[in-house]
Amino acid sequence: MSTITAQVKMKDANWWKRLQIWQKVLIGLILGAATGFLLGEDAAILHPIGKAFIAAIKMLVVPLIFISLVCGVTAIKDVTRMGRIGIKTFVAYIVTTAIAIPIGLALAVWLEPGVGMELGSATAIDVKSAPSIVDTLLNIIPTNPFASFANGDVLQIILFAIFLGIAINLVGEKADPVRKVFDAFADVMYKLTDLVIAFAPYGVFALIATTTGQYGLDVLLPLGKVILGVYLGCIIHAIVTLGGGLALLARLNPIQFFKGIFEAQLVAFSTTTAAGTLPVTMACARDNLGVSKDVSSFVLPVGTTINLDGTALYQALTAVFIAQAYGIDLGMAEYGMILLTAVLASIGTASVPGGGLIVLSLVLSSVGLPLEGIALVAGIDRILDMARTTINVTGDAAVSVLIAHSEGELDKEIYYKRPV
Repeated sequence: MSTITAQVKMKDANWWKRLQIWQKVLIGLILGAATGFLLGEDAAILHPIGKAFIAAIKMLVVPLIFISLVCGVTAIKDVTRMGRIGIKTFVAYIVTTAIAIPIGLALAVWLEPGVGMELGSATAIDVKSAPSIVDTLLNIIPTNPFASFANGDVLQIILFAIFLGIAINLVGEKADPVRKVFDAFADVMYKLTDLVIAFAPYGVFALIATTTGQYGLDVLLPLGKVILGVYLGCIIHAIVTLGGGLALLARLNPIQFFKGIFEAQLVAFSTTTAAGTLPVTMACARDNLGVSKDVSSFVLPVGTTINLDGTALYQALTAVFIAQAYGIDLGMAEYGMILLTAVLASIGTASVPGGGLIVLSLVLSSVGLPLEGIALVAGIDRILDMARTTINVTGDAAVSVLIAHSEGELDKEIYYKRPV
């Protein structure tokens, strides 16, 4: 009897180890929120833990994007096939982003978050000037790849990785040793990613506790309609656009998709960085959704730069909110300009420091809205960023599934391995 009792106790003691990583992250998120509400601003003592997790996950971003893209390109030796996948990827990302914007506009018109708002004196914002289209295109070309790595210039890293992968393919058999080195390096990076992600539940706990303790309800209530609009819009876009797209175009059960990507969503929600969540997104796409290594290694790193569904939705809703707050009426022409500017600016400034602020300033400027309005949402930007980053990551994963399905590289046994 004593032996059985000892075994039961040992089994109970190992319950945490038996949980899947997404379950651990979810527990960390819930406990973190509760801890933040209880401790208030004192929860800031946990900030170093969250900061350490963010630093560790950012450590992976640049090498993972570079290595994954090189391996993805070298795996697609057929130049025609690579071009086809590239075009599909770009079109899919643009379409999903363009669909997200009207959702944000419609919710802003319906909820009227800024109507009757007493602004008082708005605080001026020092907005960086946005680069021109020509400068943006020229800046994509890395004059010094090593500087691009050091500065974290994602667009330049992506272009260099694609060119390097193409060059390896063109060299042929002589470049096989180089190809094998990159493949081995990729496996090492994936293992390092597993080690860092094992720390995710504790990092998420600290990040959510700090955020909840800092903002509490005092900031959430006055701008509750804006928060409600962004979160509701993100949910609608995820279910209707992304889930519906998988059901209609690929005949896949969207519930399986959301179960498979849930872990990446939790990390994105707590860290508010799509690039930092990339390691988890790639792991979920391969291991939970059945996306081939070739497709995931190409589509997902590109998506972290040019696919900003949640951000575009946020920009549209926020622009209308600011217009309402200042009593400025917008017509169909202005709504159309918001849509066009949000799509183009999101792509052009994705990797520019302070890109979110630049995109919002461009959207406001395109329809003559006061840039001072940015100050209205600055206080809750972290709360909004959690939702829009989650949708950005979800959109990346959904497109990777669609591309893999269209190329016959989606393992449906893996996709459906989890019971609904």
